Amino acid sequence: MARDDLGYPVAVPARVERVVSLVPSLTESIAVSAPGLLVGATNWCTHPGDLDVTRVRGTKNPDLEAVVRLAPDLVVANAEENREPDLAALRAAGLAVWVTAPATVPAALTSLDRLLRLGCRLPRPAWWERAAEAWREPAAGPRRRAVIPVWRRPWMAVGRDTFTGDVLARLGVDNVLAGHGERYPRVSLADLPPHDLVVLPDEPYAFSRDDGPEAFAAPSACVSGRHLTWYGPSLAQARAVLLEQLAAAR
Repeated sequence: MARDDLGYPVAVPARVERVVSLVPSLTESIAVSAPGLLVGATNWCTHPGDLDVTRVRGTKNPDLEAVVRLAPDLVVANAEENREPDLAALRAAGLAVWVTAPATVPAALTSLDRLLRLGCRLPRPAWWERAAEAWREPAAGPRRRAVIPVWRRPWMAVGRDTFTGDVLARLGVDNVLAGHGERYPRVSLADLPPHDLVVLPDEPYAFSRDDGPEAFAAPSACVSGRHLTWYGPSLAQARAVLLEQLAAAR
């Protein structure tokens, strides 16, 4: 029996024909790899743009009865995005639940490979190979020290042990809050460690040129949240997209 990223044994059937995804990046990964396999996804699952499946509310408040009614062979989830009581309820209803939990780019690639091959019974997709190649070598050049806000009112930022922090580290940008005790701490802008860059993704908070940079003295780079925080087909383009956006910091 296969085990997911958390070590849970998952009774995956020999044929997987119906999957419900509770994570936007996993929704995209499965939909691109095997169109038609998904039968349900959250309201926040925006990629691919033409995805036509039953919506089961959000990542934090999924409609569990709707998920069960869809009778999926597999439910895919994430340890950070989804709540364990919801996943436990789905398991108790007799559903196979596969949970991912990567905190680095290599771990994300391994996690996706296992999910697709062992969980969804799919061959390794071509986009996975392109993503692995794109992230094979570290970025060259001088390193920068950054704050990465993810919310305001209150201000919150990326802290320790996150996929986002690892992505930026591989692009030459070190998170000044990487040693914080929390993964997404509340922060006081007046007490931030020294930094020479602010990275502002457009999700989960929709930072933009007109909303965010004005709060900081350091140059700001407005970047694609999907390319910074999602792991899936977007990883094949994320390196090039983010390097261009980071270079445009002002």
